[in-house]
Amino acid sequence: MEAKHRIEELRKTITEHNRRYYVENAPSISDYEFDQLLKELEKLESEHPEYASADSPTQRVGSDLAKPSQEKTGGFVQKTHRYPMLSLSNTYSIAEIEEFVQRADKALGGEKFSYSCELKFDGTAICLRYKDGRLSEAITRGDGTKGDDITRNALQISNIPHKLHGDFPSEFEIRGEVMMPYDSFERLNAQRLEKGEAPFANPRNAASGSIKLLTAEEVKERGLFCTLYHIPAESIAFASHEEALDKAASWGLPISDSRKICDGIEGIKQYIDYWDIHRSELPYATDGVVIKINELSSQRSLGYTAKSPRWAVAYKFKAEQASTKLLSIDYQVGRTGAVTPVANLESVLLSGTIVKRATLNNAELMAEMDIRVGDYVFVEKGGEIIPKITGVDFDQRAPGLEKPVFPANCPDCGTALVKAEGEAKWFCPNDSGCPMQIKGRILHFVGRKAMDILCGEAGIDQFYSAGLASSPADLYSISKLQLVALEGWKEKSAQNFLDSLEKSKSVPFERVLFALGIRYVGETTAKSIAKHFGDIEHIAAASVEELTQIGDVGAVIAESVYAYMHSPVGLEQIERLKAAGLQFAAEADQGPKSDSLSGLSIVVSGNFSIPRDKIKEMIAAHGGKVSSSISSKTSFLLAGEKSGPEKLKKCEQLGIRLVSEAEFMQMIPGEKAVRKEEIIEELTLF
Repeated sequence: MEAKHRIEELRKTITEHNRRYYVENAPSISDYEFDQLLKELEKLESEHPEYASADSPTQRVGSDLAKPSQEKTGGFVQKTHRYPMLSLSNTYSIAEIEEFVQRADKALGGEKFSYSCELKFDGTAICLRYKDGRLSEAITRGDGTKGDDITRNALQISNIPHKLHGDFPSEFEIRGEVMMPYDSFERLNAQRLEKGEAPFANPRNAASGSIKLLTAEEVKERGLFCTLYHIPAESIAFASHEEALDKAASWGLPISDSRKICDGIEGIKQYIDYWDIHRSELPYATDGVVIKINELSSQRSLGYTAKSPRWAVAYKFKAEQASTKLLSIDYQVGRTGAVTPVANLESVLLSGTIVKRATLNNAELMAEMDIRVGDYVFVEKGGEIIPKITGVDFDQRAPGLEKPVFPANCPDCGTALVKAEGEAKWFCPNDSGCPMQIKGRILHFVGRKAMDILCGEAGIDQFYSAGLASSPADLYSISKLQLVALEGWKEKSAQNFLDSLEKSKSVPFERVLFALGIRYVGETTAKSIAKHFGDIEHIAAASVEELTQIGDVGAVIAESVYAYMHSPVGLEQIERLKAAGLQFAAEADQGPKSDSLSGLSIVVSGNFSIPRDKIKEMIAAHGGKVSSSISSKTSFLLAGEKSGPEKLKKCEQLGIRLVSEAEFMQMIPGEKAVRKEEIIEELTLF
């Protein structure tokens, strides 16, 4: 009964971790810890076949399928895979790779075969289907049998071709990984922190979350890319995996160039050893090496288990880890008041960089690890950008070390900290008097995506210390005389700062709204709110219910906006910034420039020499209406390069004419000359 109880316990635990990993994109344990749980379950099920179950996580892959509630609100339609999309067996042991090679030799008898060694990319799996050379469907792995149709999002990934070239088959599918490069990951997390949102733990989680966004335009901004590595052997007539991928590359598909064909275990070991060292030089995350039998006839002979192919195995790198001494713990206060413990460490080299600090996240994690100043701690980067402490080396703990006490009061202003029910973080509620919060809000206000004022953290520290600025509105009262009296400020730097202040008065309303630093209101949300209400007065008069009518505004954001608009501090800031000359209303509609397109319903498709959004603005500015779909009421299709084949086909069926970009420009008075001037202006920049 003890074995049965443990099997049931492991199944429940693994299923929950699968949900967190694939659906929530918020894993709570490392890949290594998860794999050890799975191996324990596999061992117990092997020893006790009487407890076998088809529903066990050892018999099925983790699922990333959209929740039913998401599907009903404009989410994703589920499609069945033509061939099962399985996971790979994982190992951290070279000995197990040797066993894999021995099993293959024995099973294939005297057949001559080789191995294809490839990097294991740390992203989210995708299946692309091409028909007549055009991308027809993109589907997530899902539960291995069916996945979510994310075609509209895949079309936003820059290196996934919409149309192929060369001698491609009339219909086929190819599988790979969608990833987020480190630079895109860092940029995204910086944006999330600015909004007061939790950062993604690693690029894999960020990629997985991004590919399932409901707004395709937002997917495009995430900087994703794709690498493809497998065409199902059942669907093609090539002799080898290598030949299939070489041909796919010739059709324009993004295939990894890190592949290597090896004849046996020694070549495989050399490949693993090389990339265990050099993977840190790559601009994206990898977590291991995949070894596949290269010959497709041999793959077909070996077949599959219920969960994995027998002709492939994944060797996973252990996350790079170092041991170093914890010197002290700082408690930082962010602009939203959240208090975060940060560990100061003895310098240690990790994944090619010197690490001196690492986040400890919150008080609960500190208590769980039983961490103490003076301990030697394990620091890990692995696929992560931000170093984290994963544990304490208790064997090296010196006697007499005391447990750190998480502060009960704000480390900056002394106010008693508070914690909402269900939250892990403690907050300083003194938002109007806490120096760190005040300076953090000013720093947010002057940021490039907000007011774009020429002032950094050091300058804000000076302004605050000198009593010149304790709120964003105070910046507009600082004089040149006051500036040049500060250390390091010269006539020119002072004038540049004042000029940027003056220029900020023309920043559009949506950026001003973002700059206010309302909790949970990021750049995109600010734009939606500004567009919906038009000016600050209508936002201030809106109820929570009215705010939630905006597409990307939920209850939490709505309540935060409402609270800010009804707080004395918020209202005072708005009035003072208004008096300084900032824009608190969207630009008034100037009406159409002409009626040359009046009464016309126009569908826009394809790529143009100028952004498509600008094309649509031009149509509206001259009295036309932009439609998203072809119908009998469509006046014409404005067809750029790579126009949608379905739209072209429907136009032919309905007898709707096609208009080129050049013809379109001739239809609009004055636009051709303006466009020519824009091109000349662009050329002078280079």
